[in-house]
Amino acid sequence: MTIAESVVSRAAEILSRPVALNGLTVPNRIAMAPMTRMFSPGGVPGEDVRSYYASRAAANVGLIVTEGTYVGHESAGQSDRVPRFHGEEQLAGWAAVADAVHAAGGTIVPQLWHIGMVRKQGQPPFADAPAVGPSGVRLDGSEDGGRAMTRSDLDAVIGAFADAAADAERIGFDGVELHGAHGYLVDQFLWAGTNRRTDAYGGDPVARTKFAEEIVAAVRERVSAEFPVIFRYSQWKQEAYDARLAETPEQLEAILAPLAAAGVDAFHASTRRYWLPEFEGSDLNLAGWTKKLTDRPTISVGSVGLDGDFLGAFVGEGSPLRSIDNLLDRMEREEFDLVAVGRALLQDPQWAAKVLAGRFDELASYDAASLKSLSF
Repeated sequence: MTIAESVVSRAAEILSRPVALNGLTVPNRIAMAPMTRMFSPGGVPGEDVRSYYASRAAANVGLIVTEGTYVGHESAGQSDRVPRFHGEEQLAGWAAVADAVHAAGGTIVPQLWHIGMVRKQGQPPFADAPAVGPSGVRLDGSEDGGRAMTRSDLDAVIGAFADAAADAERIGFDGVELHGAHGYLVDQFLWAGTNRRTDAYGGDPVARTKFAEEIVAAVRERVSAEFPVIFRYSQWKQEAYDARLAETPEQLEAILAPLAAAGVDAFHASTRRYWLPEFEGSDLNLAGWTKKLTDRPTISVGSVGLDGDFLGAFVGEGSPLRSIDNLLDRMEREEFDLVAVGRALLQDPQWAAKVLAGRFDELASYDAASLKSLSF
């Protein structure tokens, strides 16, 4: 067996292993990362969205995490083409998506989303709704057009996440992912840059976790015990790539422990480049540290599969850090449990099937044109 054949065989063996997330068995270690697409007029996912996800499931993506979907709160979003996870027509559309993914052999969870202070005034689907956040502060530090959330606001948003999770289980999804990353509402509470509250929801990192913890607990109460609850988080934010929730493993543990205790079954640790170490003195990435600190399964993500020369990377001709061989090393030592692939799966719906079958010569470099269509 040649070196290339050996590495190809190893990739198929490692990535084909099933993994358990609470009561869900994912058939392999490849996940589709959530990516906003804006192809759902009126917030309703249609036949094209159904085909978009089902085609990836049919091509051996084990777990699909949908694009972000707005929960049922008037300030949750700012586009009438982003899907919503509330409303009879919208949920019927999502039920059809889940059925299609299951028929293709995959598993699927919706990502539940509230954008908070990212919202611009006057935007659909509810033009008169204000932008709300922990302190009415936007990511750039301005206080332009938003307001701090009241107790009533907090309760309404917590309830909206819980309602959406209960609906997800009712219409046949396999779990839910709560969007707590990238500077959106839940992350705005977690980050000191946008959370200046002086009540129980602000202050030190543990207090800033309280809102997310209450959302997790409310979701956990509304779904069955075996229904997986995934929490996605990040250090970086939109427009603030150097932002950090935690500077040390100890600080990170203080943030994650309450979430795990509240009922998170798995964490999706979002980084821009999966191969970068998170803290000095260890080569563990953010997902690796998350698993070490919480003992929960983790999903890693960040520029997976964006090299054009995949075969060269597999046999050591590419960057040793960016190669999928490096990814396999990390997965084999159980640093994290799944790897989420984003733009490479937009480019090629067959990406997972080709990787698992060793058909690396058929893989193409990412082209931004794939963002313009669901059928690329």
